[in-house]
Amino acid sequence: MTVTYTFDVFSSLDGFGAAGGNWTGYWGKQGPELLDRRLALYEAEQRMVFGAHTFRSFVEMLAASTEDSDVRDPWVTRMRNLPTTVVSNTLEGPLDWPDVTVVGGDAVDVVARLKEESEVPLRSHGSLAVNNALLNAGLVDVVQVTLFPVITGENGMDPIFGGAADFDLELLETRTLDGSIQELTYRPSRHS
Repeated sequence: MTVTYTFDVFSSLDGFGAAGGNWTGYWGKQGPELLDRRLALYEAEQRMVFGAHTFRSFVEMLAASTEDSDVRDPWVTRMRNLPTTVVSNTLEGPLDWPDVTVVGGDAVDVVARLKEESEVPLRSHGSLAVNNALLNAGLVDVVQVTLFPVITGENGMDPIFGGAADFDLELLETRTLDGSIQELTYRPSRHS
């Protein structure tokens, strides 16, 4: 049996996963509905999958944070405590993460094997290069984009679908959170 793989990503309206300049986390737009929804998404048993770059960023971000910062929102704490696989040929332990396994090799091969062997669904937050390779290989079952009401044209970083092929998207679900944030859930299929 093959489990579901969800590519979960935050985005500005112009397609960036992050921004420099004076933008803050969540582009400063988070509210209680977003934070409650994020926690609900991570309550179910699942295995997280990250590339090395995103994993390192999370570890550094959490190490530099305080208990009261946005970085320690309950959903992030829950995500950190889920079983995690990091695809990396360079990362070495010990790692500051409760239940992490580092697997070397090609992400497409690693995730194809995980989809066959895992007893719980797989989810990745961020990890853009890895997830675009998985999307291109047909291994992403669900693309979940949380769209923040900002345009980061001058300071946008990390185009979320840079390197992806062409896909048609079947809309599975949509939610409006805190009056302005859109959560869009799609099933991707290669455009022919």
